[in-house]
Amino acid sequence: MKVAVRKQTITIDPVFQKIMESARDLTEKKGVRGFSLADLCHEVEIPPNTLYKYIDNEHDLVQKILAFERESFRIIFDEYDFDGVNSIDILLTVSKEISRKFKNINPSTTFDLKKYYPEIYQDHFQKRVDFIFDQIKINIQKGINQGMYREDLSIELVARLYISRLIDIHNPDFFPPERFSFSMLFEVMFESFIRSIAKPDGLRYFEEKIKTVEFSSLR
Repeated sequence: MKVAVRKQTITIDPVFQKIMESARDLTEKKGVRGFSLADLCHEVEIPPNTLYKYIDNEHDLVQKILAFERESFRIIFDEYDFDGVNSIDILLTVSKEISRKFKNINPSTTFDLKKYYPEIYQDHFQKRVDFIFDQIKINIQKGINQGMYREDLSIELVARLYISRLIDIHNPDFFPPERFSFSMLFEVMFESFIRSIAKPDGLRYFEEKIKTVEFSSLR
C-alpha cells in the first residue's frame, strides 16, 4: 500500500527564515513585547538596514511571525506526496509533523497576542482554523471513499470536532503544560479521534501503524 513520500524541500529566503525563527524564539523566551527590533538584529547578526528590507515595524513583525507559522503548517502538505495514500497514513504523517513543529508553543505567548494584538491574532486564528477545517474535510471524505472511515459520518461536524479538540489541548487552564506535554495531549487526542470515526478495517490498520509512531520522541 502506498505511503506518504517526502518531496523535495521547499526553498524559503534563508535570511527571512532566520529572522522569523529567531523572532519566534525571542517571543517564546521574552514574550511578545519583551524584545526590540534592535534585539532581533543582534540575535540574527544582521544590520538594521537588512532587517528593514523584511520588517517594517513591531506590528508588521507580529503579523509576519504568525503568517510564517501558518506557512510552516501549510508546507507540511506541500512537502509530501499524498496522492493515492491511505487516509489514516496521511493523518499520521501530518500529525507527527504538527507535533514536531508546534509542541513547544508557550500558552503565555497566545495570551499576550490576544491582549496586545487582538485583531492580528483573531485574523491568524481564523485563517489557521479555516485551513485545518478544509484539510480535515478532505481527509474524512477520502477515508470514507477508501472504506477506512464510517459512511454515516457528518463530515462538517467531525471536522469541527477535530478543530475543537485541537483548541482544547492548547488551553492551559484545562491542561497545565507543566503536567501535560503537547506531544502527550496530541497523541491521546489523535487516537481518540481515529477510534471515533474508523470502521473495523480502518481500526485494525490504525492499530498496526500506531505501533511504529512515538509522538513523545519527536524532536
